[in-house]
Amino acid sequence: MEQTVEQKLKALYDLQTIHTKIDKIRQVRGELPMEVADLEDDVAGLETRIQKIKNELDDLEDEIVTRKNLIKEAQANTKKYEAQLNEVKNNREYDAISKEIEIQGLDVQVSEKKIREFGFEIASKTTIYEKALADLEARRADLQAKKDELGTITAETEKDENELTSQVEKATANIEERLLIAYNRLRNNAKNGLAVVTIQRDSCSGCFNQIPPQRQSDIRQRKKIIVCEHCGRILVDEQMALEEENAQ
Repeated sequence: MEQTVEQKLKALYDLQTIHTKIDKIRQVRGELPMEVADLEDDVAGLETRIQKIKNELDDLEDEIVTRKNLIKEAQANTKKYEAQLNEVKNNREYDAISKEIEIQGLDVQVSEKKIREFGFEIASKTTIYEKALADLEARRADLQAKKDELGTITAETEKDENELTSQVEKATANIEERLLIAYNRLRNNAKNGLAVVTIQRDSCSGCFNQIPPQRQSDIRQRKKIIVCEHCGRILVDEQMALEEENAQ
């Protein structure tokens, strides 16, 4: 059976009323869900950073071990070459072995220099690492506190929100698709989520612009769906709001 315009308006206003109640419940949660999400991102970012620094510290420690092994190898080679000096038979051999000893000595110096550089880098990165760990601990504590707060609020309002969400499903079943699409578009574009509003003090209660008397009269007759000329919201008369309040 085809709905009258009045029935369509009532169905839209009913849906708006339910959505407004849901919005109020979500306003109680405020920015908490976003704050929780931001803190989760912060924690994940710090964990990634800490792991990266730890890997870099491990690599530096490995480099130091490698350099120490090179020093031991160079020192062993030096002893071997020094022993060979006692067995040389001519100046050419002596010069060649002396050159090798000199090269081994230079290798030791380079490795010792590198070990010192790696040590300074480890000290610097360790400071950064420890600060990042402290930051992570603080962020985790903040995250847990916000999660607990959100959990408490959600537990208090979850039942009401679920019931209202169920009511939304029933209410939308009574609205034709064309109107529902228009309603959802208006609701999504409005900062306060209001797609259907009443006349209050001769004005649109959505944007507060005045509505001409003849247009108000047309709205009260409920013969056609009328939208605000300024904000595009669907308008219903104040009497409909009172009727809906009394019916609940």
